[in-house]
Amino acid sequence: MKRQRKKYQTPTRPWDKERIESEKVIIKNFGLKSKREIWKTQAMLRKYRRLARELAARKDEKKEKVLMERLMKFGLVTKDSALDSILGLTIDDFLNRRLQTVLHKKGFANTPKQARQFITHGNVMIENKKVAFPSYMVPVAEEDAIVVKTLPVKKANTSGVNGGTAE
Repeated sequence: MKRQRKKYQTPTRPWDKERIESEKVIIKNFGLKSKREIWKTQAMLRKYRRLARELAARKDEKKEKVLMERLMKFGLVTKDSALDSILGLTIDDFLNRRLQTVLHKKGFANTPKQARQFITHGNVMIENKKVAFPSYMVPVAEEDAIVVKTLPVKKANTSGVNGGTAE
């Protein structure tokens, strides 16, 4: 069995006030569960930026094309953008492509937390496949295939007789 390894790095300065405050704002804006989700996204951003720097130094056209196609699939760069545009990506660009954020931005949920709840409860399907991970990176091609199947909310009986049941 293959051993799982961490997909993120913790901050080198754990009590840095500016970093803590900025992470609180990100958690609130995107409805994240924990700072670990921020760190995983930062690790993904670091990976792509490192690859872009290496490819710019080596001038490998084939690998550069593969990297650009991958980022175009998620809508992070445009077709006519250069390799340097990858270096300009931010953590917000990646967090905007998460399923949780896409659901909220498209109006399927009122808040990012509600979008997360819909996903974890199994109410979200993409191309007839249930997706139960709020961190799923949504490709641009699949964005229109998102379906949310929520159960209708039961209306409260306000008659006030026998604990709310009508006779």
